[in-house]
Amino acid sequence: MTNVSYFGYIESMKITVELSDSDIKDICRVTGESKKGPAIRKLVTDALLLKRREKLAQKFIAGEWGVQLKGFDAARSDDHQADREDEQRWRR
Repeated sequence: MTNVSYFGYIESMKITVELSDSDIKDICRVTGESKKGPAIRKLVTDALLLKRREKLAQKFIAGEWGVQLKGFDAARSDDHQADREDEQRWRR
């Protein structure tokens, strides 16, 4: 089965899974979909998105990836200085 998308053709596969009626009801409730097929599709795609985000976040946490923010340290220092000055004015 091939679906058309905005970026060309996407290969897709039809599969059969066995789930209990209560699981199907929960999946429909959680996804907001009333039909089983779209509900399961949404649940799987949302779960994949979350896992991809988790892996990306782990790369930042582990230091494998990072960003350089020009002027960040200077701006943070200025903010701290302004906070100290505000605190001193408040205490007077």
